[in-house]
Amino acid sequence: MQTTVLLAAAPFADGEPAFTFADVEIDDPRDDEVLVRVVATGLCHTDLHVPTMLPAEMFPTVMGHEGTGIVEAVGAEVEGIEVGDHVVMSFRHCGSCGPCADGDVGYCEQHILLNYMGMRMDGSTTLRQGDRTVFGSFFGQSSFARHVLAYADNCVVVPKDLDLALLAPYGCGFQTGAGTVLNVLRPAPEESLVVFGAGAVGLAAVAAARGAGVATVIAVDPLAERRRLAEGYGAVALDPAEGDGVAPVPDRVKELTNGGASYAIDTTAIGAVVQQAQHALRTRGTLVALGLGAPEYPIDAIDLLQSGKVVRSSIEGDSDPRVMIPELIRRRAEGTFAVDGLVTPYAFERFGDAIADASSGKVVKAVLTW
Repeated sequence: MQTTVLLAAAPFADGEPAFTFADVEIDDPRDDEVLVRVVATGLCHTDLHVPTMLPAEMFPTVMGHEGTGIVEAVGAEVEGIEVGDHVVMSFRHCGSCGPCADGDVGYCEQHILLNYMGMRMDGSTTLRQGDRTVFGSFFGQSSFARHVLAYADNCVVVPKDLDLALLAPYGCGFQTGAGTVLNVLRPAPEESLVVFGAGAVGLAAVAAARGAGVATVIAVDPLAERRRLAEGYGAVALDPAEGDGVAPVPDRVKELTNGGASYAIDTTAIGAVVQQAQHALRTRGTLVALGLGAPEYPIDAIDLLQSGKVVRSSIEGDSDPRVMIPELIRRRAEGTFAVDGLVTPYAFERFGDAIADASSGKVVKAVLTW
């Protein structure tokens, strides 16, 4: 069948996103695949960053990995998903390797092949444009499209009365921020958390921490509107530009937390900020670096070796989407994960505006809708 996609025809020049609408052919679903009519797709930094890293041979390609939609066809081997179901799509995992068997599906041994290589595991692609190969299968979906082929392992069935545009970021951004708090750090109410970068991932972390009863949550961001949103969750908001050189951010965090934060999360991928996050920790505190972009982070080795601090990363907040997405929806319903206000919908035709507004910080989470 034919469908419409946002096509990246070539590597982005100077990192500038370049998408165009195109009609392509999409395969009928195989026995293990699910055909989904996309309703909405979150715009994530990863969708804009990955095309700057891909070789020219992997273009044209279709991005998009925070898709939601309605199931239109189901392969014969698929269980638990039916035609007409509403689904949130997330990342793929094989389900059979050691990490998957242990429940650590984000660290699947086939993660790169299943999510980033633009094709099925057998080397075939799901999309084509005449005789031209179109790469897709990004996170097992490539949901910058009207229709996608997905899989049972990355489709989460959700109640039909929920707004799929609001749920789109649960597939990656919101799941990553909230999962880092709830799965990785698991802070007690008397502990403290500082989040550097109050974008979609950072504010999801703030919302999850405050919803879980963490009394002291600090958000650091240069944008006044982002700080206001963090304060709306009951967090203390710091402007990194204020007091610089007199009372640097780590010192202000230590004042607010009686000596240093128990935990820190960095979403910025800015080396100097990552080091600030390390310095803001108490002895034996933990920093989780989530930002994508910088090839290296400068770690203060003396501070690390003298303090017992932990610096680590996390893939998707160590989440299993089939567990985490329903849990976040449950918390949303009870009012302890209030993130609807972070979403700004854009018609797919306005993808250029959505990219510009998200990149400038005008909106927290742009979601493209058909």
